Amino acid sequence: MKSVTIRLMAGGLVLLAGCVEPYEPKVAASDTNLLVVDGYINPTGVTSIRLSRTAALSSTTLPAEKRARVFIEEEEGTRYPLTETTTAGTYASAALQLPAGRRVRLRLTTAANRDYASDFTPVQRTPDIDSVSWRVANDELRVFVNTHNTDDAARHYRWSYDETWEFTSRYPSLLTIRNGQFVTRTDNIYRCWGREAPSTILLGTTTRLSRNVVAEQVVTKLRPGSTKLVRTYSVLVRQYAVSQDEYEYWEKLRTNTESLGTLFDPLPSQLTGNVHSLTDPAEQVLGYVGAQSVTEKRLFIDRTQLPSAWPLVSGYEACILKIIPEGGNLMPPLNVLVESFRDGKNIPLEFDPGTGQLYFATAECVDCRLRGTNVKPSFWP
Repeated sequence: MKSVTIRLMAGGLVLLAGCVEPYEPKVAASDTNLLVVDGYINPTGVTSIRLSRTAALSSTTLPAEKRARVFIEEEEGTRYPLTETTTAGTYASAALQLPAGRRVRLRLTTAANRDYASDFTPVQRTPDIDSVSWRVANDELRVFVNTHNTDDAARHYRWSYDETWEFTSRYPSLLTIRNGQFVTRTDNIYRCWGREAPSTILLGTTTRLSRNVVAEQVVTKLRPGSTKLVRTYSVLVRQYAVSQDEYEYWEKLRTNTESLGTLFDPLPSQLTGNVHSLTDPAEQVLGYVGAQSVTEKRLFIDRTQLPSAWPLVSGYEACILKIIPEGGNLMPPLNVLVESFRDGKNIPLEFDPGTGQLYFATAECVDCRLRGTNVKPSFWP
């Protein structure tokens, strides 16, 4: 039986089919080196736009489009520049305050002097998020967003979210090695935070409802055994009110990236965004640039709030505590003992004053920085 892998590259899907030997399909040269425009115009804050180029399937990253001249343009001609940040290909504006209904677009000129522009689109005001809630049901934890809008002109929504969770390594280390000696550890390698920003496309519309109300829109689901719920978990939900055209673009992108399951499913449709080449109208450009404010709300879930039967899995269950010396053997000389930790594969924990033994474990079980950061987020309680 053939296996099928789906790979997303710059908004398009490519099918890779294989039997015994891997198969790499040929991609037309016209499908590579296309400009990709990623981002939206934020009328009540900083606009960040990422410019890149499509690449061959063998490439793991998209080449950044550097040294471009980028600006936001109002329909009557007023312009607001974006400058390239320290991240190559990412351009940011100053904080803006543009009124709702104002028609704006993105304009840019590449270093090769090729001009591009998005279609003019009216600024959308995104309503506040009423609440972000959670509930455990059917053996999973679900996070919901709730909102309403008194402005019936905005009935299409998109959401994104960031997850942050606190965790600890399996064993705390009280010792480190400095100048050939065991000394008290002063840095934190026990308590850390993980972070993830899923690329899931979350959409909702109230066009078929009598009221412009979104009730319990599912943002994410966490299954029992998720290591994100071992201590404290937080999710930041962002909400965008989008135009009907932008909603349809994101819906098509979601269909292309999520709905294709077998060889007998419908083929993905061609994505056509609202960014065009002014230099060559026949050139294909990938991306959609909308104009909307963003609202957000953060939720915290503590492990003590979970049902008593909820399994708590740390991801460190396979860790083993090790001891030197073992089985009545003599403690090796200090220089030999210190040398045994030089490669960093194992980390000393502490000396047992009663037995004179040294406890240690592998770095994967001791240094939480291998799974996250030991820098506490500014928003963490």
